Amino acid sequence: MKICSIAAPATAQEAEAIQDALRPRLDLTGPGPRDPALVAGVDVAYADDLLAAAVVVLDGTSLDVVEQVTVPGRPAFGYVPGLLAFRELPSLVDALERLTVTPDLIVCDGYGLAHPRRFGLACHLGVLTGLPTIGVGKTAFVGSFESPGRERGSWSELLLDGQVVGRVLRTRDGVKPVFVSVGHRVDLETACHDVLTLTPRHRLPETTRAADRLSRSALKAALAAST
Repeated sequence: MKICSIAAPATAQEAEAIQDALRPRLDLTGPGPRDPALVAGVDVAYADDLLAAAVVVLDGTSLDVVEQVTVPGRPAFGYVPGLLAFRELPSLVDALERLTVTPDLIVCDGYGLAHPRRFGLACHLGVLTGLPTIGVGKTAFVGSFESPGRERGSWSELLLDGQVVGRVLRTRDGVKPVFVSVGHRVDLETACHDVLTLTPRHRLPETTRAADRLSRSALKAALAAST
């Protein structure tokens, strides 16, 4: 799959300007409910100045692995809260471009609209790829919320400056919730439906779990090769 070129900012101000320029391109509604045939999970593992980006594509029904790609590299940008995407995007885009299949949905281990500048990794990756993208965070990055009910499927609104930027979603009975936000070309209701479909047994989506395992394994191999 071919992805739009990525601007490489030199400063935080340049990075914020890129976010401002791309934000108007967001589609926060999408086509409505659908059952994606192929769902990709993306994740990046770090160690010192090395990283490993991983993309794992699962069958949307069986959740079996269809294809997976890893790309070792180095962070492309310094660590600045709210600008994490610029550290990871070059390697993630490289990995996505190596896929022989095109996913119908990308699930990021992070945030979309639930971001200080309303433009997290899921938004950025969605605009660059043109694909439906959502963010599923393990903890709250921004905003306030009330705890949802204890039952699987219960949710509460995640609010930032009085606006709904996501949902706090319970994926397992009595287990800590996840934080779901729209990235691009998906509405929030559909995003939560997708997350529940991807969590038949565990708190986190199977896409996230698979990409996390793969990125850690690839990072271990990259560290071994560098010594």
